[in-house]
Amino acid sequence: MILPIVAYGDPVLRKKAKSITKDYPNLDTLIENMKETMYGAYGVGLAAPQVGIPIRLFLVDASSFAEDEVFTEEEQALLKDFKRTFINAEILEEEGDEWAFNEGCLSIPDVREDVFRQPNVKIKYQDENFKEHIEEFDGIIARIVQHEYDHIEGVLFTDKLSSLRKRLIKSKLTNISKGKIKVDYKMRFPLMKKRR
Repeated sequence: MILPIVAYGDPVLRKKAKSITKDYPNLDTLIENMKETMYGAYGVGLAAPQVGIPIRLFLVDASSFAEDEVFTEEEQALLKDFKRTFINAEILEEEGDEWAFNEGCLSIPDVREDVFRQPNVKIKYQDENFKEHIEEFDGIIARIVQHEYDHIEGVLFTDKLSSLRKRLIKSKLTNISKGKIKVDYKMRFPLMKKRR
């Protein structure tokens, strides 16, 4: 089932998400619904807070980047097969010289900005079977993981922009929170006036 994606301005996007255990109710169904929602919105990642659930769960599927010619053949091969479910994730290290990449977010449609992030990340997490992993990622995969991880920490990519860039996009963000935007996927807007 496709779930509505929570729009910028909803308080759930600012909450630090809670850890879960393997007996979390209907977790398999939630993960399947989140996948369907992510693919339906052409996303490469989706965090549970983006569907209104403040738990430490996010999905990443980088395969849509596999055709992008900005990446080497080796990177494209890695991206093609990169699909993960991250539960109770904790970033252990972020290293390297920050680099900029143009990011967007399903909760903040039609806003894309250059965001600086470190290129290497080491993360501990559990998969959908609650098997623990510690993995290191770099490049675009690290960036996607960091972006989704930020969601479970209550952080949005717009928080990482300069104060000037934030001022320049302020009216766009206000319009998103009020539902004054056209999107081709289901969304929930926090400040949209209820129609009578």
